[in-house]
Amino acid sequence: MLSHTLFKFGPYDVCLWNLIILTVIITVSIAARRLIHKSLKRMLLRQNISVEGRRTTLLRLLSQSIYIFTAYGFVYSFSFNNQDVSFEKILEHNLIQSKYITVSFSHIIGIIIVFFLARVLLNFVKLYISRNLKTRKDLDASAQFVYIQIAKYIIYIFAFVICLQILNIKLTVLLTGSAALLVGIGLGLQDVFKDVFSGFVLLFEGNVRIGDILEIYNTGDKEPVVAKIIKINVRTTQIETRNGNVLIIPNNKLTQEYVENWSHGSPLSRFIIEVSVAYGSNTELVKDLMKTAALGHPKVHKNYEVIVRMKNFGDNGLEMEVLFWAEQNWDVNTFKSDIRFEIDRLFREHKVTIPFPQRDVRMKSEG
Repeated sequence: MLSHTLFKFGPYDVCLWNLIILTVIITVSIAARRLIHKSLKRMLLRQNISVEGRRTTLLRLLSQSIYIFTAYGFVYSFSFNNQDVSFEKILEHNLIQSKYITVSFSHIIGIIIVFFLARVLLNFVKLYISRNLKTRKDLDASAQFVYIQIAKYIIYIFAFVICLQILNIKLTVLLTGSAALLVGIGLGLQDVFKDVFSGFVLLFEGNVRIGDILEIYNTGDKEPVVAKIIKINVRTTQIETRNGNVLIIPNNKLTQEYVENWSHGSPLSRFIIEVSVAYGSNTELVKDLMKTAALGHPKVHKNYEVIVRMKNFGDNGLEMEVLFWAEQNWDVNTFKSDIRFEIDRLFREHKVTIPFPQRDVRMKSEG
């Protein structure tokens, strides 16, 4: 029963015994990899050898080399119920064969090796970039992220081209034969291409970086969104709002619409708080109270003058406003709210009335 053929794997028959042996091999390999990794790391730490950076990458690669022996045991486990088991025979077996393309196990293994080496190369590039940027004071973590992203795209593009060569697919023939299809796809995905181009603009220009606080103005009558940049990808950008929500927006929104970057330019910005007082109020007293409320807040910059001015004669009262300078902070609305609370307290203490809308309705009688 256990030796009964269940299905074929390439040129070999697979029975239940093969699956049991394969399960044991994989379990032992995973346990051995973890044991080797921990043992090597413990040995390096015992000898006071740092395991950061390049040594960490090498340690990971060394511990993963156990999978080579796993593949060896996996292939030769078929000798239980098959004859002439060898790597060459299974590698030469064609999984897909047509007049356009032929795919064998050797092609699949070659593709896996290419992407594995691409990942290894990317890890070394990350180490190289992080080490070199630490010595440069003009570059920060955002610039490091940009260089790593660009290196990632270049490495994986080359890996994709090499995989096409492994499959004997010529890129020029592929592009020429599918020119009409590519035109149709381009028309259908023009918004996607626009976002991708905007992503490269953001990565290269550096006007918007990770950690920056932006005020993004929406189209229509909606209020602008204040958000922090978390991650910039090729097509989309992840932002975090004040409410803690993570939004994913297309990159062209940051390059083609009006965006105010609070993290660039002057650290101080001028803010305005408006309030109405009843007609007949002591405007000099109102002016002093509003200035006192603003200056009493610790976030208001004291080296810049706090100005109180009358904006207009409104329908329901005198429209006053106080102007002050403070840091363009993530919690600036909270600072403004604190000042409004203090203005309200001082107005009630000094009997200054804040009017509410009133309407006079006159009834005209007929006759």
